[in-house]
Amino acid sequence: MTRLVHLSDLHFGAHDERLVEAVDRQVDVLKPDLIVISGDFTQRAKTEQFRDACKFLEGLRERGHEVLGVPGNHDVPLYDVLRRFLSPLARYRRFIDETLCPFVELPGVAVLGINTARSLTFKDGRINKDQVAFIRETFARTPTEAMRVIVTHHPLFALKVGGETERAIGRQELALDAVEESGVDMVLAGHAHHASSQDAGDLVTRSGGVLVVQAGTATSTRVREQEQSFNTIDIAERSATITVHAWKSGEFKPTDAQRYEWRDGRWRILQPAEPAQ
Repeated sequence: MTRLVHLSDLHFGAHDERLVEAVDRQVDVLKPDLIVISGDFTQRAKTEQFRDACKFLEGLRERGHEVLGVPGNHDVPLYDVLRRFLSPLARYRRFIDETLCPFVELPGVAVLGINTARSLTFKDGRINKDQVAFIRETFARTPTEAMRVIVTHHPLFALKVGGETERAIGRQELALDAVEESGVDMVLAGHAHHASSQDAGDLVTRSGGVLVVQAGTATSTRVREQEQSFNTIDIAERSATITVHAWKSGEFKPTDAQRYEWRDGRWRILQPAEPAQ
């Protein structure tokens, strides 16, 4: 079994230090093979906020955790117009990762991050043709039996969050083509501050077989109808268990788990599932 911890929307600069410390403790207990962070490391892409995020990442790595991250729209300067358009992710590259589309191979699992943050949009994300080609080329080099995972900040699919709809990524058709043709099994994202998991066939008819996993905000004080949370994803041969660890009574506790099995061209829920400990 391969275990991922899926964090998102840390928003350093609008974070709660108690939550940061609790994430640190719980991650050490869970002992993941890889920590995935799907964007929005900072609140306003300021240097001091990136320094705080960098300190958090350094602590994880010093304790032996491997980390893969992608930028979010909040990691692009909003009010510094020159920096926004001339060097939008310079601070991200300096403090977080020089690579905007990182790739990690684990036993039986291949994880690829794709940057969807753009200077020309304040909130929404996009994917481009070069990135689509990169997805195809990268997964073409992975073993056919490996579970293939894509990480973005912005959801590839439109999602219902309470009474609102979170829009799908720009150029969604390009993204869906790449996902289907590359045999992607799972897509991880954040942005909506709302945890969920479902087969993509419940969202888009021509989606192919892919499991859509959203993480809530792990450490931000900005929530949307859910408490702060993060996910664990336990991957075995053609199955995955998604556990939501929610902030309750001063600690993160496993509160919901869904086990999925790949059958008949789509992900099927198996009940019940035991929360990951």
